[in-house]
Amino acid sequence: MASFGHVAVGLAAGAYLAGEGPPGPARRRRLALACAGMIALSLLPDLDVIAFRFGIPYEAPFGHRGASHSLAAALGIGGLVGLWRPRIGLWAALVVASHGLLDTLTTGGRGVALLWPLVDDRYFAPWRPIPVSPIGLRMLSARGLAVVTAEVVIFAPLWIYALWRMLRGGARGEESGA
Repeated sequence: MASFGHVAVGLAAGAYLAGEGPPGPARRRRLALACAGMIALSLLPDLDVIAFRFGIPYEAPFGHRGASHSLAAALGIGGLVGLWRPRIGLWAALVVASHGLLDTLTTGGRGVALLWPLVDDRYFAPWRPIPVSPIGLRMLSARGLAVVTAEVVIFAPLWIYALWRMLRGGARGEESGA
């Protein structure tokens, strides 16, 4: 994925979590922090690309789409966040887990190690509608633009929801008067 889908998940989760309270500067700060935090968590598994710099092969347990994309890693990160912010821990786990699950829906790569450390096998979903994105500078190509466009369309409902929540300024399911 080109990460626009991952960002959409984090943005929507942050917008939902910060949606309580009256509009104003405090809510805007809460919204910015919640969205930034959830976006960071949604992208966190892809920090494993640093493995390439250390000569770790893609298909190795700690290679790209390996351990960091597993459900165990998502639960661990959610647990750590939960120690700090109990209400947010489950959301953190879900947002991090969404990364690996969404990557199983892509058309390329070598699969995702969802069940690491139990098994090192890599998995794809039976239905793979999301085009895999080029890595690095190859993203700045016609193919990269096509992938970004596809992701914006596929994840449009999350983008619309998040932007609506941000512009609306009200609490979940309530009118804010804004």
